[in-house]
Amino acid sequence: MKLVICISGSAGTGKTTQATIIAKKYGLKYASAGSIFRDIAKERGLSLEQLSAHVVDDKSIDLEIDKRTRRLAEEGNIVLEGRLTAWMTKDIEAFRIYLKCPLETEIRRVAERDGKSLEEARRETLAREESERIRYKKIYGIDISDLSIYDIILNTDIYPIESVTKILLTAIDEYISNMNKRLTR
Repeated sequence: MKLVICISGSAGTGKTTQATIIAKKYGLKYASAGSIFRDIAKERGLSLEQLSAHVVDDKSIDLEIDKRTRRLAEEGNIVLEGRLTAWMTKDIEAFRIYLKCPLETEIRRVAERDGKSLEEARRETLAREESERIRYKKIYGIDISDLSIYDIILNTDIYPIESVTKILLTAIDEYISNMNKRLTR
């Protein structure tokens, strides 16, 4: 069995925290769209800021991130974290998780994480989300507000981190159990 778990959501929802916990718990590799983006920047000899400036006009960067994401999913035994991981693996057996929280919580968490003012975090978060919404619709025809692809959608604002983890691990255990039953039929 090749286990693939995809975790998506907006910034500040706890994607990275939960993805790293889940990868460790199940002994899986972990990769994020952000780490792939950093790898591409390094390969091209660009800073993150320079590559970020190019991504708006150069769809090859998004396409490369998604190609690498898909390749990792095909190898299996991985937790993939990023906005499009569920969409890029939609024809691969995977458990797809979407984490969400209210916008104000998202902005507060991003501000705290990145050491920014609430206003700066709000401006950057809203700009990033709008840019991604437009890019993903233009490049792939994907409406990222369509959550129907996900197996579980969880509001991380109403639970402490440990409870979010407990809920997700329970759901993943059930998924693995049912997947094993399907494979042995």
